[in-house]
Amino acid sequence: MKSKPKKKRLKAKKVTKINKPNKYFSKMELKKYKDLLLKHREKIMGEIEHITSNTLKTSQRDASGDLSGYTLHMADVATDHYDREFSLGIAGAEQAIIYNIDEALKRIEDGSYGLCSTCDRPISKKRLNAVPYAEYCIACQEKEELMQKKGV
Repeated sequence: MKSKPKKKRLKAKKVTKINKPNKYFSKMELKKYKDLLLKHREKIMGEIEHITSNTLKTSQRDASGDLSGYTLHMADVATDHYDREFSLGIAGAEQAIIYNIDEALKRIEDGSYGLCSTCDRPISKKRLNAVPYAEYCIACQEKEELMQKKGV
């Protein structure tokens, strides 16, 4: 009796990102920007942690320092509510920056860091030193802001 030939199972190859060389930045410059992004990310994460521990994890009574059993005045409650909303707004904005930093770190890995997402021209190093997670060159950023202002 003849045995059937065994079918070879094809193993799925593990796909890894290929680090494409970036023709506008040297490896040293990319490492500098990556370190800058990571340092900036760590700082913002600390600020978010501070906001959550001081604002979100404490009750209004604890935050005001009032230990009495009496109810708070309406104005005090409104002020505390405003402060919490304000802190949440700041935390939300900082979370958006964390997202932008993570996207910039991905662009470093795929070789597109420092190139404008709209026009593919290089973003100036001056701009990247000021805003290392910048996605657009100055001209495209201005166009983007005008479009947002107009509500388009």
